[in-house]
Amino acid sequence: MSQTSTTTRPAASRATASPSPAAAPRPHARRTAVLKALGYSALTVFALLYLFPFVIQVGTSFKTDPDATANPLNPIPSQFTTAAYQSLFQQDFPLWFGNSVVVAVFVTLGRVFFDSLAGYALARLRFRGRGAVTLAIVATMAVPGVVLLIPKFLIIKQFGIYDTYAGMVVPLLADAAGVFIMKNFFESVPVSLEEAAKLDGAGVFRTFWSVVLPIARPALITITIIAFQSSWNELPHFLVSRQSPETNTLTTGVAGLLTGALGSGNRYPLKLAAAVLMTIPVAAMFFVFQKRIISGSLEGAVKE
Repeated sequence: MSQTSTTTRPAASRATASPSPAAAPRPHARRTAVLKALGYSALTVFALLYLFPFVIQVGTSFKTDPDATANPLNPIPSQFTTAAYQSLFQQDFPLWFGNSVVVAVFVTLGRVFFDSLAGYALARLRFRGRGAVTLAIVATMAVPGVVLLIPKFLIIKQFGIYDTYAGMVVPLLADAAGVFIMKNFFESVPVSLEEAAKLDGAGVFRTFWSVVLPIARPALITITIIAFQSSWNELPHFLVSRQSPETNTLTTGVAGLLTGALGSGNRYPLKLAAAVLMTIPVAAMFFVFQKRIISGSLEGAVKE
């Protein structure tokens, strides 16, 4: 009895003396933590490099002309002033801003509707020449926009809508990239959803509008952001579709302003103040829709 107990004690002591697996060092986990820290550090550096020009843009817009010329890379003004913004609003800047809003809103609504409609037709409807139409749309995406400026000008003049809002908006109401994006998205939607709607007596447009289009919310938000940003920053089309000062947008107005009397010299504060005001709507729209893009993508990922 005593011999058995004496033989089990050393084994128990050896078991308690051996280190537990949890206390053993894990070089793989340490290496992973180091790599993660280096990755986050690199991303932080790149983010700061990306944001630095925007910080300079905002800071320089509140500088004086001599200060901006002497210290172009210093974002902190030595003398804070809003003279550049006052000079902008003494011009027709509010008119240019209003024209840009009108054009961007109508172009965005038109592209969302017509791109989704055309994309659904190419994805679901069976008609002769559908492949040729799809190929033509893809080929149009490879054509530089500057090549189409003269044909656009001739067509706009022929239809009698030159120097009007119609001439500025109508040619931009649809684009090949938006149609292609919507077509690819609709092809990923299960056909069974549409078949159930057709059994209930819904037509093609009713099925598109009530069943398929609500599912396409992530793609629609993407098209909305792209359409608004491209129409807000559009310059070449507005140069060939209008002429009078009353139809100036922000891009054409600021371009003419910087080449006119106020554009003599560097005038960095004036130029960057205009750039700041032009950036605010696009940035605000992106931040408003950013969470919806992410949530919509997650909904699409878990949907069966």
